[in-house]
Amino acid sequence: MVAAGRPELNRIHRGDCVELMGRMEPGSVGLVVTSPPYNIKNSTGNGLKCGAGGKWPRARLMGGYGAYGDDMPAEKYDEWQRRCLGAMMRVLSEDGAIFYNHKWRVQNGLIQDRRGIVGGFPVRQVIIWQRSGGINFNPGYFLPTYEVVYMIAKPGFRLKEGASKAGDVWKIRQESGNPHPAPFPVELASRCIAATDAAVVLDPFMGSGTTAVAAMNNGRGWIGMESSAEYCAMAEERIAAAGPPPAASAGPEREGN
Repeated sequence: MVAAGRPELNRIHRGDCVELMGRMEPGSVGLVVTSPPYNIKNSTGNGLKCGAGGKWPRARLMGGYGAYGDDMPAEKYDEWQRRCLGAMMRVLSEDGAIFYNHKWRVQNGLIQDRRGIVGGFPVRQVIIWQRSGGINFNPGYFLPTYEVVYMIAKPGFRLKEGASKAGDVWKIRQESGNPHPAPFPVELASRCIAATDAAVVLDPFMGSGTTAVAAMNNGRGWIGMESSAEYCAMAEERIAAAGPPPAASAGPEREGN
């Protein structure tokens, strides 16, 4: 169980991230780096299907994320993500920041820029993650080759000395060889972490463990939260292979059943 305060470091805590963060003390972490499910299966366009009507065979997201279908009604999804961001803001220190990776897409012929999620939160900057390659089955717009990282910052947040010299367009290849259906690269998380002085990094959507690996590579402590037992096991294996095992190595902490 996660008691009131800060959860045990260098460990994945299994459960609903809003509930888990609700047990944490306010202002108890200095940095959040995360990439939530994109709700990509709820699409008004071609989504992950090709123009001939068949599914793109490499689009593993057609199966969702384990037990999570990734197909909420848009309004419900936005509301959920706003609750998640609100919980992150609560546990963030006054000199901390959230690096929130998401994806813009076209819905009903118009760009969906996620303002329904981030509107009202203190977004200080939008970082462009320029990916490589891709495929587009929709003739109505050009091939999307980027995602965004919202830097949502508390008033006292400052980048590490020298980090502000870097630009806001990051050219980073997608993750390869990862069994998770939608991993983001270790380099992306690492750039976020290395640009700050935060000692502890929280990821409420730990997935395959990318943020933990990046935190370890940068000599920082980390806290992971993940609702899927399958992804908890996947992340623990990946983290163990990346370096010294976490301090608590008995496996992911279980919440409920």
